[in-house]
Amino acid sequence: MRGTRILRNLYQYQNTTQFKEPELFPGGHSLATKRDLLNYLIKNRQVQSGEVARVLHTLDRALFVPNGTPPYVDRHQPIGNGSSMFAPNQNALYLEFLHDNLKPGMHALDIGSGSGYLTACFGVMVGPTGRAVGVEKHPELVDFSVQNIEKSEAAPLLRQGSLSIHLGDGTKGWAEFAPYDAIIVGWIVPEIYPALTEQLKPGGRLLVTVEDGLSVNQLVVDKESDGNIIVRSKTPVHRVRTRGSNISVLPLQ
Repeated sequence: MRGTRILRNLYQYQNTTQFKEPELFPGGHSLATKRDLLNYLIKNRQVQSGEVARVLHTLDRALFVPNGTPPYVDRHQPIGNGSSMFAPNQNALYLEFLHDNLKPGMHALDIGSGSGYLTACFGVMVGPTGRAVGVEKHPELVDFSVQNIEKSEAAPLLRQGSLSIHLGDGTKGWAEFAPYDAIIVGWIVPEIYPALTEQLKPGGRLLVTVEDGLSVNQLVVDKESDGNIIVRSKTPVHRVRTRGSNISVLPLQ
């Protein structure tokens, strides 16, 4: 019944998704429960689809933060090794922007998987017939994320092998389970790495934040059926470091 109430609340706040800079909404510091957080995200239109509402209801963020950390407040959470967990509104935004690429049976790659939370969300959304892969460069965070997932509703996916966390260099992607329908990079990078666009399936989508020396641009990278790469940004992009002749840079509509 609780899930039904949450989904009913969702449909009261339906609106067109826009890729925008994550921001803290009123009340974000006082959220005490998973239900409070989900209702807050729905009310502020960060969650707009049933698929994203269900996965955020299924996976408890509290299982993925260090002990003593308030799990539901809407801010980034430090997880050690100079890394942090995305703020809840940012997690929801990314899942919404990728949800058409996270259908059952699809493949998803989380670069800089950190706590394992977003990778676990990917795993639940693509299901046991899909593949969710996390790549993390810090061994301690690989261990931390696996322990977190083992405590969560995503644990069966980890045991059966459709969800996995790997120690590695995320700039090279993870070729073993490519091509991917969805890829996200969890830190600011100097360029769109060729390995990631190569491992993106035609029709797939990559979310990445690129710093070009003058500004930081949140980019949506789509691979078309003919292999062409279309890069879109919510703000004018004066320069984006890319490698490849089939890349076009356009404003996000």
